[in-house]
Formats: sequence, structure tokens, C-alpha cells
Amino acid sequence: MHSCAIYQFEVNFVRDQKEDEVVQDEADLLTVREVAKKLRVDDTTVRRWIKNGVLEAITLPHRGTRQAYRIRRSTLDALLEPSQLPVN
Repeated sequence: MHSCAIYQFEVNFVRDQKEDEVVQDEADLLTVREVAKKLRVDDTTVRRWIKNGVLEAITLPHRGTRQAYRIRRSTLDALLEPSQLPVN
């Protein structure tokens, strides 16, 4: 008797509601916790920024008690870049 394992791989695509494009490289998407850690703030603060429109994020299908978001690495990098405005 032979045993055969069947593996099914699921590819998850995240649809960006704002630009209506499909993001395929999940390495470029950060979780709320990852962003909070990099900015040295609490997860709740990042969620508040997203809800208030301060931080752009991709909304994922709702699972569990909290809404899931992903933040593009480029969005975080732009936030962390020094301002190009002249200092008086």
C-alpha cells in the first residue's frame, strides 16, 4: 500500500481598495504590529492613525474581533524619511 500526501497551496492576493491593484509581494506588506514596533508605539496607536486617515493601509477581510490591515513598506519608509522642507 502506498501513501500519497497531497499538498494544496493557497496564494493570497490582497486587493488595494484605494488603487484597485493586486499586491502580490507580501514581503512589502507589514502588519500593524510590525509598524508599531518600528515606530515604537502601541498597536492601538497605529490602528487609530489608520482609522483617522493619517496612515494609509490596505483593509483585509475581517476575521476575529479586530479589523486586519496591512501597511506598505514604502508608506512606512516615506513616513520615516526626513522632511524635505527647509528648516528656519
